[in-house]
Amino acid sequence: MSDTTLDRATETQEQLRDFVALLKPRVMSLVVFSGLAGLLVAPGSLHPFLAAVAVLCIAVAAGGAGAINMWYDRDIDAVMSRTRARPIVQGRVAPEEALAFGVVLSLFSVMVMGLALNWVAAGLLALANLFYVFVYTVWLKRRTPQNIVIGGAAGAFPPMIGWAAVTGSVSIESLLLFALIFFWTPPHFWALALYRSGDYARAGVPMLPVVAGEGATKRQILLYSLVLLPLAPAPALLGTAGIVYGATALVLGLLFLAGALAVLRAPSGADTDRAAKRLFAFSILYLFLLFALLIVDRGEGLIGGLGLA
Repeated sequence: MSDTTLDRATETQEQLRDFVALLKPRVMSLVVFSGLAGLLVAPGSLHPFLAAVAVLCIAVAAGGAGAINMWYDRDIDAVMSRTRARPIVQGRVAPEEALAFGVVLSLFSVMVMGLALNWVAAGLLALANLFYVFVYTVWLKRRTPQNIVIGGAAGAFPPMIGWAAVTGSVSIESLLLFALIFFWTPPHFWALALYRSGDYARAGVPMLPVVAGEGATKRQILLYSLVLLPLAPAPALLGTAGIVYGATALVLGLLFLAGALAVLRAPSGADTDRAAKRLFAFSILYLFLLFALLIVDRGEGLIGGLGLA
């Protein structure tokens, strides 16, 4: 193989990595998992191929929204330490290419979901993307410290979409799964914002620690953690999950609350940063474990939901 061919192959691989980075794969993984959980615990059955299509559509749509977000936020990404290495900022992907990539993925995923599954699921998928792009990214993110509270709804749609892919409807059970992510999102992101507040201040993003201060942010984190405490076990009361899930969710909620209290009590400075980093890391594990437990506790959902019963 010639050096020219090797160089072209290397360049292609690097371009592929850059376009994958536009999809925000770490964020996508949690979105996909919660969507899969909604699909598996929903009543009814779905052919394994159609289940895979539904999950793929959720993943592709999330990636498309992420690419559009990077296109729009490229100016503030350039001044934030955690985002300044993104492909658009570094000039490895042209802004118009990223925008076209995101729009095509978003439209494609919604159309496939509608044609292959049902238009209720497709409508929810479209709503989630539109909400993330226009309500959160364009409207709220740079204007209000409530950006995460309201905009977080976009990330709460996937379990509803998975549920609707199976049932063709929205129910109280799927709305509860939506609420779980909706109320988890503020303490999750505010923990990040506490130890990244300098980044947000430089970028002019009015995250709560920048606008209201550290103390107010800590109190809000505690408040939302208290809301999560009874909310997380609630699927067991509705029959979406059993006692194993309910008991474990309560324990996880108490651990989340303990982390929020540790943040509240931590002195300003390095101690607050350490407590916030621990809570941020645990919050990701917390949500992953809750949805994993939903799947495990509803073992029949894993079989029936894939049409294998």
